[in-house]
Amino acid sequence: MINTKKSKIKNDASSDAEFNFPRLGDLVEGRVMEIKRKEVYLDLNGLATGLVRGPELEDELSEYSNLKIGDSVSATVVDIDNEKGLIELSFRHAGHIRAWKKLQEIMNEKNLIAVKVTGANAGGLIVQYGRLVGFLPTSQLSFDHFPRVADGDKSKILEILKRYINQALQVKIIGLSEEENKLIVSEKETMKGSIDGKSFKVGDIIEGEVQGLVDFGAFIKFNGQEGLCHISEIAWRRLDHPSDILKIHDKVKAEIIGMEDDRFSLSIKKLIPDPWTKISEKYKIDQEVEGKVLKVNPFGFFVELDPEIHGLAHVSEFPEDHKNPQELAEPGDILKFRVISVEPDDHRLGLSLKDLSK
Repeated sequence: MINTKKSKIKNDASSDAEFNFPRLGDLVEGRVMEIKRKEVYLDLNGLATGLVRGPELEDELSEYSNLKIGDSVSATVVDIDNEKGLIELSFRHAGHIRAWKKLQEIMNEKNLIAVKVTGANAGGLIVQYGRLVGFLPTSQLSFDHFPRVADGDKSKILEILKRYINQALQVKIIGLSEEENKLIVSEKETMKGSIDGKSFKVGDIIEGEVQGLVDFGAFIKFNGQEGLCHISEIAWRRLDHPSDILKIHDKVKAEIIGMEDDRFSLSIKKLIPDPWTKISEKYKIDQEVEGKVLKVNPFGFFVELDPEIHGLAHVSEFPEDHKNPQELAEPGDILKFRVISVEPDDHRLGLSLKDLSK
């Protein structure tokens, strides 16, 4: 039989001091003495009995979801004398305090936690840790989970993110605010410190594998890290898309040309001799050459003279009676041109369709 008699807890400061009864809002320690349906009775040091019931049984980290008789627990006083003559207690309020304190310790110590993905939006993933809800921004996903969508279509990104719902992810806490009820986590941060002790610096040469191709460049995985090789750093010649040269899973070498936090900027072309340094040995002003039209634009043709050197034939250098590029040629056509400018430093070569030898 549970003793419902109210008692006073002795003040440890002096054996002669008056007993102090728990006050509203106090955090008290107790031992589970009886468990009923949606009710848990606690022995408060043998001096009083507390009751936790209904929604107050839930704690944010779910630490008390499988209580047994004799377990030690902490709870917050929400009523000093309920209708049963017991001290009304709450796991939920005490759990909230413990939960945020624990999260702060985890963040300070940079420990990993496991979260479950419960939802997704265009900005990232909704995650849950215990009963706490957090957010994992898309930018903080690991390279294995980052949605690489060539045209940046938000609906396509969301479609990829939704695939992770109900999955468990290992993350680190990077943002925390109890006042704003905000928990921000990062999967990418878990990669730090996991690269076999190797440190990197600008100028290092890495070997990696192409993991993704988008309009603006190629994502390359190396030593547990990921870098971006911008389209302008893939080759010395102009590319419409990285897939003009690269394929997914290609093994490549690249040079680190920039580092910011854990973001690496890479260059493949820096490891390839610049063909423009010897351009004057191959092409000279007024030289007549053959070239393949690669692209037709309103302002002219992009022309391939050889695999490494591309030139531009501007519409102003078309014959007077052929000022419409679309009527003069189409991609793949082979035409004769005259070299009118060579600018090695800027990697530019100008071509003309005027005044060609008969």
